[in-house]
Amino acid sequence: MLGPGFAVGLWAALCLVAAFYGNWSGFGARPFAATLGAFAILLAGEIFLASPGIREPLVRATGPQGGAMLALWPLGAYALYAAGTGSLSWLRIGIAVIYLLTPLALAASAHAAKPGAWQDYAIMLAVALPVRLGWLHRLFPYPEFRLGYILPMLLGINVGLAAFLFVRRLDGIGYSIGWRMDWGIAVALCFAAVAVIDIPLGIAIHFVRFDPGGARWRALPVDLLSIFVFTGWPEEFLFRGLLQNLLSKSLRSENSGLIVASIIFGLSHIDHGVFPNWRYVLLATIAGVFYGLAWRRSRSMFPAAVVHTLVDTTWHLLFQTM
Repeated sequence: MLGPGFAVGLWAALCLVAAFYGNWSGFGARPFAATLGAFAILLAGEIFLASPGIREPLVRATGPQGGAMLALWPLGAYALYAAGTGSLSWLRIGIAVIYLLTPLALAASAHAAKPGAWQDYAIMLAVALPVRLGWLHRLFPYPEFRLGYILPMLLGINVGLAAFLFVRRLDGIGYSIGWRMDWGIAVALCFAAVAVIDIPLGIAIHFVRFDPGGARWRALPVDLLSIFVFTGWPEEFLFRGLLQNLLSKSLRSENSGLIVASIIFGLSHIDHGVFPNWRYVLLATIAGVFYGLAWRRSRSMFPAAVVHTLVDTTWHLLFQTM
């Protein structure tokens, strides 16, 4: 599993990449420093809590009330951003506070309820919908709304972790980075299955066409890492570690949980491009089945996130959406 030292090293490397990118893009001075600071705080929540050596002592050391207090770090990150970029307003602070406190209140109300209680699904909706529908976009106007996806996503994953790990204290969601030899076989098989099914189907229904000419091979390492950190990992946390996991308990069937979560995952792509994008829904649902199988084989989000990352990277590298 991801050790504390490696977690800190990965976090520091990503922060350095963000700092160099910002400097290369011409950003600087106080607004960029505040944005980078908020990014670093929220990224630390995503990465550090994926290390059992960091997460488990924190969970043990904090009771439910202490956990709720510790969960306020996302609000601190946003306050730093808003104050440093000059975007502080009562409206934005109110939206951020409501967004943070609603999942925490729902998690506290569940108390000792079994996993799969109605509050668990309400928390997922309260965390994911504002991010998915762009409601948090207005919270991050600097720089020119260019971080309108990354910062809301990082804020959302931190709020979700605060609610489920520190207040709700659910076990078994597989929020960790690690590796076992048999996981490699699961990743390879699931990725191959998605490729064998979705590529011919995507071409047949005129969703994508093979176009390797525009591939940016030099940017591949950065693309892989960014897709993993900002897309694959957060989405697998939501759809597999939480949704599929809890649906399997509520429906008392692993297969039912897998199928229903995959359908919901597919439907979450319906507004990409021309609405309703049923072609994307179909392909994403099929891919979701194999992401779910990777999760079920390992009980960790990491293999599912790797498959997800490989699929998205292959798509963006070798195909063009029609």
